[in-house]
Amino acid sequence: MSEPLPTAAAAPHGTATHCPYCALQCGMWLHTDDTGRTTVAPRDFPTNQGGLCRKGWTAADLLARGRRLTTPLVRRTPGGPLEEADWDEALRRVADGIRAIQRSHGPDGVAVFGGGGLTNEKAYLLGKFARVVLRTANIDYNGRFCMSSAAAAGLRAFGLDRGLPFPLADVGRADALLLVGANPAETMPPFVRYLDAQQAAGGSLVVVDPRRTATAARADLHLRPVPGTDLALAAGLLHIAVAEGLVDEEYVAGRTRGFTDVRESVAAYWPEQVERLTGVPVADQYRAVRLLAAAPRALVLTGRGGEQHRSGTDTVSAFINLALALGLPGREGSGYGCLTGQGNGQGGREHGQKADQLPGYRRIDDPAARAHVARVWGVPPDSLPGPGVSAYELLRSLGTEGGPRGLLVFGSNPVVSAPNANLVEERLRGLDLLVVADPVLSETAALADVVLPSAQWAEEDGTTTNLEGRVIRRRRAVAPPPGVRTDLWTLTELSRGLGRSTGFSDSAREVFDELRRASAGGPADYSGITYGLIDAQDGVFWPRPGAGPGEEAGEEAGEVPDGSSDAPGPGLQGVPPGPQGPPAEGTPRMFLDAFAHPDGRARFVAVDHTPSAETPDAHYPLHLTTGRIMQHYQSGAQTRRISALTDDVGEPHVEIHPDLAARYGVAAGDRVRLVSRRGSAEAAARITAAVPPDTLFMPFHWGGAQRVNSVVGDALDPVSRMPEFKVAAVRLERLG
Repeated sequence: MSEPLPTAAAAPHGTATHCPYCALQCGMWLHTDDTGRTTVAPRDFPTNQGGLCRKGWTAADLLARGRRLTTPLVRRTPGGPLEEADWDEALRRVADGIRAIQRSHGPDGVAVFGGGGLTNEKAYLLGKFARVVLRTANIDYNGRFCMSSAAAAGLRAFGLDRGLPFPLADVGRADALLLVGANPAETMPPFVRYLDAQQAAGGSLVVVDPRRTATAARADLHLRPVPGTDLALAAGLLHIAVAEGLVDEEYVAGRTRGFTDVRESVAAYWPEQVERLTGVPVADQYRAVRLLAAAPRALVLTGRGGEQHRSGTDTVSAFINLALALGLPGREGSGYGCLTGQGNGQGGREHGQKADQLPGYRRIDDPAARAHVARVWGVPPDSLPGPGVSAYELLRSLGTEGGPRGLLVFGSNPVVSAPNANLVEERLRGLDLLVVADPVLSETAALADVVLPSAQWAEEDGTTTNLEGRVIRRRRAVAPPPGVRTDLWTLTELSRGLGRSTGFSDSAREVFDELRRASAGGPADYSGITYGLIDAQDGVFWPRPGAGPGEEAGEEAGEVPDGSSDAPGPGLQGVPPGPQGPPAEGTPRMFLDAFAHPDGRARFVAVDHTPSAETPDAHYPLHLTTGRIMQHYQSGAQTRRISALTDDVGEPHVEIHPDLAARYGVAAGDRVRLVSRRGSAEAAARITAAVPPDTLFMPFHWGGAQRVNSVVGDALDPVSRMPEFKVAAVRLERLG
């Protein structure tokens, strides 16, 4: 639950920073007392307005030494145990292993896997390390599993991907809000204050979700499509808008292209046909469209429920088509947006840890982009590798003929988070070298040959970019334990060990200054954003191009001291003075005058419903869908180590409809097993009408026998390469 901010008189002193978890990036204070214990208090920041969820309140608990790694670990004999080592030995083993593999298998013999929770500085330096030091094309990150379909659809429609191209405040002012496949009441509880404000002002909330979630329960209208049929529903809603004369024809003619093809394609999705496909009643389809069309300010927001499908990009495009037809994007107070999930899911997909990307959201196959970034890095453009494969394709290829023989993992736990997880675990076990940098001994780290203990969010400086595109500061509040290093330090030392003595730094400020220069002129242009500007005004919305006078790297006008020793230095290249950029706050609202395509127009994209890769049959007769719960986060590697959270929810559950439970003789609390074509997962039964009679739900925060991603399939979206996490065909077994 969110809690209010204390009164100003009671506001605590300490370090102003942000929560380490979701993309809301709630503001918080950290205070360390005389005993060395660090505690959290809420901070009045624009996104959370003083609220924190249970995870945020307990975030500092993981800083305690008994719950995290404090020394490197190495596996000195094949199949032997992980043993403590010093940093010299650990880094030497990593460098020697990389050299041995690349001598035999070439640069691409070593791969890198990053994370959407890494700061902008770490994501940037990780991408640079892969391209400049390892010279491997094989780098991707776990954000491919989260926001990639929405990002791909946004790029197609608008020419640019920023999750929310408007500030969160617009959500609270919307007269109508269509929320597709998102459950923020559990996944980011402080977000609910915007839903409260929206409904208190008379706005309508329409939620699309097969489950009656905590968010759906508060909706004015809940549409419950059969899992995997969201695209058909979106096309049907647009069909109604066309048939009812609700299309904003002036907007379509003046600001878009491609509507004729889309108008023809949705002709096949008449309301009765859509009800047969999706299960959503005809009357509810009409009501949803009329609520959106009648609203002076309307928003369409998508989340993972609509995106994590093999047709996820097309599904998001279908909802964007609806928004464009109603004239919403690029109009103040209205629009389309994606609710980014991971803490730096936005910034993490902008600065170079994706397989096809260079910093500033540049494409790695663009000669001009390669030339620009190569100049910043001081290397020849032709020395940079080309595009690699996507996250799951990379994991699936590990140890196979022609695939990587070594893998470095930063900020991710793919043993738990990847689809078809049994196969991924098998591939990781077969590597010649697995290196994991992590604050905790995650399930992936437990398989590693070398484990490098990483400093945590409260022990280092850096920036993240929240779901609005607001670049914010994380500030070091406490020193890491002896034996723990920042990931920037680790990458810098590995670079030296591999023969690259310059161009890397463990100073977050230095790395950010170079990131600014590398991003200059790119779609995600941070070149006019400085630590001082961030500090002065609760963050800066990208793009903000062009550092102006007084805003040179490390010499910002109005710099706000934060007590950090992370002072600028000579290791990396900063941004030279340039033309005055846009207002200091950057660009809170995008597309008001034009979209990012060369002609300034948005694009409709004609799409068609395709069934999920798996549909129930006699052997696997039930739908399975997965997701998050309030108490835990992502793979659970952090939250499962916090007793206040595990005391509340210590194991997963399977939601089962009462009618289905009666058919299988399952009572609440019984142990059940879900079985698919790939594997199985076990959990306790929770009997609830929140799920349809033919659908099961299980959260994905656990490993081992409770790992639901052992069950989930690996069909990929052809555009985004997003795996189909949200639909699998399974059978249910009651355990004795």
